[in-house]
Amino acid sequence: MKAAVIGVGNEFRRDDGVGPAVIARLAQLDLPDVALTVSDGEPSQLIDVWTDTDLTVVVDAVLSGHAQPGRVHRTCLGALSDGVRAASTHAVGIPEAVRLADALGRAPRRLVVYAVEAADLGFGVGLSPPVAASVEHVVRAVAMELTSSGSYAAGCAQ
Repeated sequence: MKAAVIGVGNEFRRDDGVGPAVIARLAQLDLPDVALTVSDGEPSQLIDVWTDTDLTVVVDAVLSGHAQPGRVHRTCLGALSDGVRAASTHAVGIPEAVRLADALGRAPRRLVVYAVEAADLGFGVGLSPPVAASVEHVVRAVAMELTSSGSYAAGCAQ
């Protein structure tokens, strides 16, 4: 299985660095045949990474109307438009990149998104305590996605 994990974010914008923080932790694990990438969320970069993958997992910070910093939402490719009512911390969100990839025939076979609700997107380094506490949970969940024989990874429920 060819897989990719993309941590979207900017480590110099506090909680926006959750994606890169998860990638840094995953890099310490033995994950064969998994490409680990940090991205600023630019759609063509996402598409280049996930083209021809069997599974791509994206980790990103989000802002929601009912923020609960550190809360993790999981959604899949088919459910992106029906999932969390939240805005990415980036100009163009993952759903827009997916629509573009679909139009170009370059969408991954399966895409799972872990969105972590942010508390602080100001300038500076270091995650807020609730978001930092969510990193290990996301790392374990992503590792399970990558190593599961399909039972967990196939479902789109949280």
